[in-house]
Amino acid sequence: MSFPSFFTLLLHFFFISASGFGSMGPISAAFGENGFFCAIDASGKQEVICWTKNTTLPSTPPSTSSAYFSDIPAMAALSGGEGFLCGILANSSQAFCWSSGGLDLVPSVYRNTAYSHIAAGKNHVCAIRGSYYSSHDSGSVDCWKIVKGGNNSLTSVQSSNFYDQSVGNLVFSKVASGEGFSCGRVRDGGVVCWGPNSASLGVSKVSGNYVALASGVSALCGILEESNEVDCWGSSNDSFSSSPVGTRFVSLTAGANHFCGIREDNHAIECWGSFNLSSVPKGGYGFMAIASSDFTTCGIRENDLVIDCWFTNGTSPPEYNPPLELCSPGLCGPGPCSDGEFVFNASILNEPDLTSLCVRKDLNICSQCGSNCSQGFFLSSPCNENADRVCTDCSLCQNSSCRDVCGIQSSAKKKQWFHFSTFHILIILGCFVLVILFILFCCFIRCCLIATRKEEGSKKQFTSCIGKSELETDNASDLYQPPSTAPCPGVAQVFRLSELKDATNGFKEFNELGRGSYGFVYKAVLVDGTPVAVKRANAATIIHSNSRDFEMELEVLCNARHSNIVNLLGYCSEMGERLLVYEYMPHGTLHDHLHNELSPLNWSLRLRISLQAAKGLEYLHKEAEPPIVHGNVKTSNILLDADWGARIADFGLITSNDKDCCGDMKTDVYDFGIILLEILTGRKKYDRDYTPPSIVEWAVPLIKQGKAAAVIDQDATLPKNFEPLLKLVEIANLAVKEDPKDRPTMSDLATWLEQIVKDAL
Repeated sequence: MSFPSFFTLLLHFFFISASGFGSMGPISAAFGENGFFCAIDASGKQEVICWTKNTTLPSTPPSTSSAYFSDIPAMAALSGGEGFLCGILANSSQAFCWSSGGLDLVPSVYRNTAYSHIAAGKNHVCAIRGSYYSSHDSGSVDCWKIVKGGNNSLTSVQSSNFYDQSVGNLVFSKVASGEGFSCGRVRDGGVVCWGPNSASLGVSKVSGNYVALASGVSALCGILEESNEVDCWGSSNDSFSSSPVGTRFVSLTAGANHFCGIREDNHAIECWGSFNLSSVPKGGYGFMAIASSDFTTCGIRENDLVIDCWFTNGTSPPEYNPPLELCSPGLCGPGPCSDGEFVFNASILNEPDLTSLCVRKDLNICSQCGSNCSQGFFLSSPCNENADRVCTDCSLCQNSSCRDVCGIQSSAKKKQWFHFSTFHILIILGCFVLVILFILFCCFIRCCLIATRKEEGSKKQFTSCIGKSELETDNASDLYQPPSTAPCPGVAQVFRLSELKDATNGFKEFNELGRGSYGFVYKAVLVDGTPVAVKRANAATIIHSNSRDFEMELEVLCNARHSNIVNLLGYCSEMGERLLVYEYMPHGTLHDHLHNELSPLNWSLRLRISLQAAKGLEYLHKEAEPPIVHGNVKTSNILLDADWGARIADFGLITSNDKDCCGDMKTDVYDFGIILLEILTGRKKYDRDYTPPSIVEWAVPLIKQGKAAAVIDQDATLPKNFEPLLKLVEIANLAVKEDPKDRPTMSDLATWLEQIVKDAL
């Protein structure tokens, strides 16, 4: 291998997001009783966010013991030891360490030195000299010790225990640290270990090139360059004796008694050692980076950059409740990405002002391509230099390219197609002829109706938000031309069909956000970069409704504007298509977060979502003109916007002119009561895995028996102030009363929930 290509390979491996004890990455953890997690955020400023047990830091007021977290400067990379965290400063490449007892745990002799790599062990730190963002990514190593003083405070000192002449003469490109030892990848090849406990690993030097290293307390694992498989050394107990064979990895992390890695193919998590297998995420999504503390592992999910944490010892619930923040998927670095990588594009985060996740425009984040998808998903788009592969739920599989992967059509069924008897063929041909005759009959009836209306010559006009008469709306010609006037001038706009086809990649299935009785909903990006959701009516909807119905729907939708509903942006009624363009909600549905293993919602956010959803329904019932009954209130119709605000979606067209409108509104109240129960319990509306399966039949008897606390979700970390949750249980109970007359109005619910949110602050 020539020097330039070898150097490029080193540069590529340097920015792999291997994080955890003794490693370096965009997310890391401090071990021990005073442990905490930190991650580099996705704001483009490389700021650091931290969280400890059930708390996001910094806490308020700033005079509290955790105020030190508010003084952390921007970081290029992070690495954690026991009770402290270290990093490389984004602006100067200098080392910076901190703990709960103070800042800057770097000896004064090293504070002005630039470093390209840093690794914190249990009570020591080693760092490789060199500028972090320069083309030179290898150098000599400096090490110092972290000493525990009075009141468990930490200080730093120079130490010869972690340094000898043989190490001083070597040039390293990577380093990892454990308990009393450090190991580094030597620039000329192989891994060398040193320190007072290095003999416990059983090796002093390892041949072969390793692209990522992670240290446990007394063990070391590395990803071999040639195969991307894992080798491990050190602790001989059962905790590390079952490392995977034949699995290719791109990243590693280590806890007290376990290792975890990100698989190369589907970016799923695979762990070995002493851990709870059931706790490892299996939601169909992968991870960009992971880090471990003693028994907890947290990762940055690839589909939305949200932090997800899980417990790995199987004996206690998760201790760490991460903030709902978007975090950097990798380390910012110079130069182009290598083969098998893609440049992470900040535009997918739907933040208009965010063009890069790095502090400098010449930097980018190179992330490892995925080549496959998890079970239940199919590969709808391969990875390229600008984007990772796209995985789509098998429920959206509509062609032969994904049926084999999803197991929708077996080989036997495919063969059976070619063994139809003559009788079967005649039946199919007969059905086809009947369908043709039925279509011709419908066309004849329609022509007769149009001719009759023209003869009647009715001049009655109807003024709607698109300015057409009643006669004009039934004219067949408007199936091919968009209305001339936009509804709600200045708010909604008329789109050309060609625009929306381009924005949705031709309505491809991998752009689908969901589907329902009306049709399909697609994610789209307009020519100006605005992300939107496009709702496309299916053939059945168009056949069973006329253009007058579509105008009535537009009339209602364009007049409904509120911060807690999904607002209409525009529409298209060209070439027989009926498309509605809405605001895009990047965080998906409430149902997905409660039941489909998306990021868990803490209680503060659950209460806020309850209030905002109530306000959205209150607007439809009380303030919309005319008042609107939703008619389909459920968690999948509550969407979450970029700020995690709740928005009501997919409301119907039942207005105050319809019969028994008040009774219908009380049905909305009942359905909203079920949503409150789902938020409180974490259970689905109807689940056969429980007895009784109905959430109302299960929860209401417990509430009547004075056991309200028994229905509250025990998998979510409970807040210190428990009283607001009990009040929420009472409100949900009122909303699901059997007699509609006993149920409150949505205005009542909104008022009560507003007070609960205030009490919970």
